[in-house]
Amino acid sequence: MKFSSFWLLLASVVFQSACAQTPATGAARDHDRFVDVKQFVPSVQVDIRYYTTNNFVGTRIDGYKAPKCLLTKEAAIALRNAQEELARNRRSLKIFDCYRPQRAVDHFVRWAKDLGDQKMKAEYYPFTDKANLFRDGYIAAKSGHSRGSTVDLAIIELDDGQELDMGTKFDFFDPLSHTASSRVSESQRENRLVLKSVMERNGFKNLKEEWWHYTLRNEPFPDTYFDFKVK
Repeated sequence: MKFSSFWLLLASVVFQSACAQTPATGAARDHDRFVDVKQFVPSVQVDIRYYTTNNFVGTRIDGYKAPKCLLTKEAAIALRNAQEELARNRRSLKIFDCYRPQRAVDHFVRWAKDLGDQKMKAEYYPFTDKANLFRDGYIAAKSGHSRGSTVDLAIIELDDGQELDMGTKFDFFDPLSHTASSRVSESQRENRLVLKSVMERNGFKNLKEEWWHYTLRNEPFPDTYFDFKVK
């Protein structure tokens, strides 16, 4: 009887150990489906703002250990197709953010709750009360970027390296950033439409509140929010 109880206990421990390892193994497999976009699409331009202080927080964001754009392979393939289409007109995509660790989103949330920190207000949210950033949807506890198939980007002219004028900068917290805003000029609206058209033709959908924000329509991890570091 004692012998039998010992083997039952041992079997239980082995089973629990195997179960505990399964999610980690699965997570590793999922992580392997991400690629470094600059290596995958060498011609694309990359300006990862959250690795720098040139962003609405004013400091490097948690989880960004390298200025890299990481995306799921599916999103990277679609992005490559968009880049190839633009290249035929001597243009290129310029990427500001790709995969975003959950710890980075948590950093944004902490910053938004600190109403005393207003050092980047004049540049990124001059007409928006910081106390309303959650209410107005500019900051949230979860981001589609953490699922690995969302990208923030603009278009540049290859001949001079200049960005097309979109009417606002990236991450400008204001209704003026809405893709279809009627407050921007005709040429700025046309530039937004050029970006929207090429991205939609290649499998992405736009977030209407942000002209720069695109998510792969058939993203492979629609319910998974990753937290591995960008490095």
